[in-house]
This record gives sequence, structure tokens and C-alpha cells, in this order.
Amino acid sequence: MNFPVFTYPVKILEHHIDAYGHVNNVAYIALFEEARWDMITSKGCGLDYVRSSAIGPVVLEIQCKFRREVRLRQDVFIRSVMQSWRGKIGVMRQTIEDRDGNLFCEALITMGFLDLSTRRLVPPGSDWCRALGISS
Repeated sequence: MNFPVFTYPVKILEHHIDAYGHVNNVAYIALFEEARWDMITSKGCGLDYVRSSAIGPVVLEIQCKFRREVRLRQDVFIRSVMQSWRGKIGVMRQTIEDRDGNLFCEALITMGFLDLSTRRLVPPGSDWCRALGISS
């Protein structure tokens, strides 16, 4: 199945940079999360929806590969696309690239949906499937 790609533009700012002059590894994780929130919020499933439905996305595992340095004031794009979804668990691939398609970082995010009252994983409902571009 082909899943839609969500693109999120970012300008690398001073707070993303470490003492070596490139993006800090923790900043990559934060940028990926920012892009995921923007993706689901743009589809009507932002924080207000999470609070009202008492179900929200949860990260179970992150695998990150750093390919090239991203530097201060560089314009990049975070691309997010689901790779698979089975039952209660899905995998999203996120990349950071420049306009020319140079790959700087890629991550595989294993995720699910947490029922905030029972504290257990649940299958995604139709709104979540739409927000992620997966079949329900």
C-alpha cells in the first residue's frame, strides 16, 4: 500500500545547534515530533482532540540514522510517511532532507495509540487512520 507523504519545512535555528556547530541528536528527535504533531493537527487530531477522546499517539521505539550534518540556518524538510500498520502497532519513516534531496537523517518510529484511561494500547479509530493516511 502507498501511504501519503507529509512534508514539514524547517529552518535550523540556534537552539537546534550543539557545541560542534551542527544539529544536536536530541534536537532531531524533537524536530521529528514537531512534524508528527503538525501532521495530525492539520488533519483535526491535535492535542485538543487527544484530550477530548482520551486516546493519543505514543512512541514505542525510535531508530535514528544520522547521515550528514545539518547546520545553522539551513532550510530542510521533514518528510513523514507510514510504512506499515498491523493491529495496534505501526511504523512511520521520517527523513530530513534539503531541496536537492540530500538525506541528512532518517528515523523509524514504532508507534501505537494509548487509551489514556486504561493506559493500554488500542487500535486506531477512523479519525486516526485518516490523520495518518492508513486504511481502517
